[in-house]
Amino acid sequence: MEWKNLYRGFLMGISDLIPGVSGGTIAFILGIYDRLLISISGFFSREWKKHIGFLLPLGIGMGATIILFSKVISYLLKHYHEPTQYFFLGLIVGVIPFVSKQAGLRKSFKFHHIILMLVVAAGLASTIFIKPADPSLITHLTGKTAVILFFSGWAGSMAMLLPGVSGSFVLLLLGVYTTVITAISDFNIPIILVTGVGIAVGFVVSSKLIRMLLTHFHTGMFAVILGLIIGSIFVIFPGIPESGTPFVMSVVAIITGLIIANILNGVGEK
Repeated sequence: MEWKNLYRGFLMGISDLIPGVSGGTIAFILGIYDRLLISISGFFSREWKKHIGFLLPLGIGMGATIILFSKVISYLLKHYHEPTQYFFLGLIVGVIPFVSKQAGLRKSFKFHHIILMLVVAAGLASTIFIKPADPSLITHLTGKTAVILFFSGWAGSMAMLLPGVSGSFVLLLLGVYTTVITAISDFNIPIILVTGVGIAVGFVVSSKLIRMLLTHFHTGMFAVILGLIIGSIFVIFPGIPESGTPFVMSVVAIITGLIIANILNGVGEK
């Protein structure tokens, strides 16, 4: 068992609770993105035993974090929204040099790769103008709500694996983010199970698809990934903080995020 994945799962779980922050980005920072895709798709094959040691500690770390910190994140976003967003903004900005190096930006990128990266970044950034669906709270399952939650979980999990695309943000756009966070906080098992099954199916499908694209269109896929990461900066940017304490807290938060990203990038390279 790779028990060091507990802390990796902790970091990915925290990020997946924040609309606009991607667990895939954190996996890239930690240097485990390729291994994550391979393990998820391989777990649902005859060679599943090879991947359980990697995935189980990671899943425990993510699951425990989501359960234990959902209320904490909700509190921070409610009472310290700007500093919290600026902290994750620092993490995301800090990962760009690392991903650029992984992508071979200077050596491999052609003009059309740069254009693709900019188009993807602009496309994701434009989602800030999309009004989220009506966030009506679902507390009891019906046939209709079960289908909605299943496919929302599927869509959210596919986004979680793409660096720069937040699963939480997708759930927010679909109008079920409040439902899912409340269900986790209140241990609403039926809603958690239905959404969880959708997430599991989405992980399997998207991990195989992303691996295939990285294998056959490596540079182009990295252009997309970099574009998504850059675009996510605009998605989570909370605006200029007010002068005084909020401004100071936000500056400290973004610097802290940059420092932590730099430390984790070093860990990922090793």
